[in-house]
Amino acid sequence: MSVRLDGDVIRLEGPARVEDAEPLIALLQAGERRAVDLDGCGPLHAAVFQVLLALRPPIRGTPADPFDARWLLPLLAPQPGP
Repeated sequence: MSVRLDGDVIRLEGPARVEDAEPLIALLQAGERRAVDLDGCGPLHAAVFQVLLALRPPIRGTPADPFDARWLLPLLAPQPGP
């Protein structure tokens, strides 16, 4: 997989492996509210999913992996305020 910055959007392409978690964190922390595009990526390694869950960037697109799309993507949706 590759983690690629495209303007203000971080694109995840192909399988998301454990080694992709660190560059993803770096890109998310370096930019103000960068969105993450999941179109065509997957399956997501748990480390990459945990980064997305912890930092809660805006999510675009749908992962190619059916499990990720069905079970993980809903968990990344914006949480309602208090």
